[in-house]
Amino acid sequence: MARTQFREIEGRGGFYALLGMLVLVVLAGLGAAWYMEHNGHYVTGMSNRIVWGMPHVFAVFLIVAASGALNVASIASVFGREIYKPLTRLSGLLAMTLLAGGLSVLVLDLGRPDRLIVAMTNYNFKSVFAWNIFLYTGFFAVVALYLWTMFERRMNGHTGKAGLFAFFWRLVLTTGTGSIFGFLVAREHYNSALMAPLFIVMSFSFGLAVFMLVLMGVCRGAGRPLGDVLIKRLANLLGVFVAAVLYFVLVYHLTNLYVTRQHEVERFILVSGGVYTALFWIGQIVVGGIVPLALIFAPRASRIRSALAAACVIAGGMAQLYVLIIGGQAYPQAMFADKEVASSFFDGVVAAYTPSLPEILLGTGGTALALALTIVALKVLPFVPQSLADAEVESSAA
Repeated sequence: MARTQFREIEGRGGFYALLGMLVLVVLAGLGAAWYMEHNGHYVTGMSNRIVWGMPHVFAVFLIVAASGALNVASIASVFGREIYKPLTRLSGLLAMTLLAGGLSVLVLDLGRPDRLIVAMTNYNFKSVFAWNIFLYTGFFAVVALYLWTMFERRMNGHTGKAGLFAFFWRLVLTTGTGSIFGFLVAREHYNSALMAPLFIVMSFSFGLAVFMLVLMGVCRGAGRPLGDVLIKRLANLLGVFVAAVLYFVLVYHLTNLYVTRQHEVERFILVSGGVYTALFWIGQIVVGGIVPLALIFAPRASRIRSALAAACVIAGGMAQLYVLIIGGQAYPQAMFADKEVASSFFDGVVAAYTPSLPEILLGTGGTALALALTIVALKVLPFVPQSLADAEVESSAA
């Protein structure tokens, strides 16, 4: 680590232009939150049947990606892969900013953000939501400690221990996020013990994809050399994570198909769910799985293909969470086993949902907040190496 020279990025014209654009998107998200809070959630596509809408898709993606973004630092500090050590600071920074963006969307989507004080002062320890309050706030503290051991030369000897602690904390955090859905027994598409490991491998994939695009963008915008060695290694690692996500998705659906009472919800998601079925097969499986694998492991892979693969993983991840979160709510609850239920309250009917503009603006505002925090931090603190050219990376790992 001592051989790697870290420096702040320069504040060129493009830097301030990008920051200004991100601030405008954040302000649009705040305006959307105010509009929904002032007029009520009836102005959104959500209802008393679809209570988690598009903002939750953005929020969960950012939270899951935050955990996965720390994976690069964990590989270096915990597993001793020296070649990734120049990336550890940026990895920790992205973990914190992505989580901040995701939590901001969650808080502003509550309808009454001020009621968060009640959730923070009155805990129901049987609720996984209460557990996650400690996990999320603790994650900030743990990663901040981890970054401090990297920045403070006198504490460099403790980086490995801090990294190990952060590694286990992020696994618990992602397990808690997945358990939100796994513990919901009233929703057939959610209730599964596989949700926790599925969310862990999703975090590996989503977080690394975001990290790769941010790394490429920062190095290109700041004029920092970025060699092919790191890009190729990160792309190959991303391919492994994408394959792992496809494997767990396969196991999840095969498990449901084995259970007779889950056949109807599986038919809804895989065959007759309309937009949810299309997003599952086209968005999640093809765009988010098959296409990235083809781009990464094709002969003569290039940097452009690696960036395109990362973008496809992000798009596929959004589709996957849309199907999981919204499709799981849209499918009618089974009120009575082996009975067909119908009433004037839409029992037994698939819930309708169309994302509204304020919901999309709120989600993109949280994403812009995460990116804005990232580039501001890069401007004021030395998170990025002066050079990531192949020669410097290989010499630092030697």
